[in-house]
Amino acid sequence: MAFRWKPNVTVAAVIERAGRFLVVEEETSDGLRLNSPAGHLDPGESPAEGCARETLEETAHRFTPTALVGIYMSRQRSARGEDTTYMRFAFCGTLGPLDPGRALDHGIVRTLWLTAEELRANRERHRSPLLLQCVDDYLAGRRYPLDLIHVHPSVNGGGDD
Repeated sequence: MAFRWKPNVTVAAVIERAGRFLVVEEETSDGLRLNSPAGHLDPGESPAEGCARETLEETAHRFTPTALVGIYMSRQRSARGEDTTYMRFAFCGTLGPLDPGRALDHGIVRTLWLTAEELRANRERHRSPLLLQCVDDYLAGRRYPLDLIHVHPSVNGGGDD
């Protein structure tokens, strides 16, 4: 059977408050890295639902996506020779209050509020090459309606046509 290429679908939140962006510091095989609250899309959820879930898991804040900032692709090769392509759906929205009793997802060390300049000064610590591009697009005012992404009912287990 021929190899079938499939990108890994990820979701990310671009959350800005008073000129600072909410990022996570996470343990990776390459050491501590910075990233947007982000992760892989799970079966049965829309990209917006996945983004809300990942933000809660990684920051202990509820997040309600209100707009799509963009759809991005990147390709990364690991030190072990793994070649992975990612397709990222980045959203902006409304951040709810912190749930102080909620533990952060495995590997997340802490959350930070950094300016775009601080993010630019720490590019070597970015987990994803898309982190700064998403922030720059947000700062440029890129916002697309959530209904740009059509999610067929079959995704959630209904309407198989």
